[in-house]
Amino acid sequence: MIAAVVSLATLGLFLGLVLGIAAKRLQVEGNPLVAELEALLPGSQCGQCGFPGCTGAAQALADGAAPITLCPPGGKDLVVALAAKLGVEADLSGVKENVPSVAEVKEEICIGCTRCYKVCPTDAIMGAAKNIHVVFREACTACGKCVDVCPTEALALRPIPVTLQSWYWPKPALEAA
Repeated sequence: MIAAVVSLATLGLFLGLVLGIAAKRLQVEGNPLVAELEALLPGSQCGQCGFPGCTGAAQALADGAAPITLCPPGGKDLVVALAAKLGVEADLSGVKENVPSVAEVKEEICIGCTRCYKVCPTDAIMGAAKNIHVVFREACTACGKCVDVCPTEALALRPIPVTLQSWYWPKPALEAA
């Protein structure tokens, strides 16, 4: 019995050492531009850009397979930052500035079908089958996927109300001379 334990432990130690050495020698270096682009993206992994997450979007941007206007939550500021990083011209005519929004559930018409929280990329919706669902405002990225799949239109995107804690002084508009 002891011989079997010792032989398996020795075999595990040897194979672990071989795998560790192989991982160091066969390591593939990634593109540093992808990491820099991913750091610029919001990181909400909402999928509004058509990619499974911000890593896929950053890879597509680095490869030149996606436009710099691909991220709706990022807005115009992100488009300008991506254009500066990639050294391309930024066309802001097609970019609309979204107001900060959050999904809200109308509890009186929610039937608890669970479609909304199955498609939520950030797990901002909590609920169970045949129970009313609730949206965690802090986790909601306002991607709208839950609104699209709701059969009773119980979900809607609402602008976040302006309070003393969320109000900010807007930047002045540049005057044309």
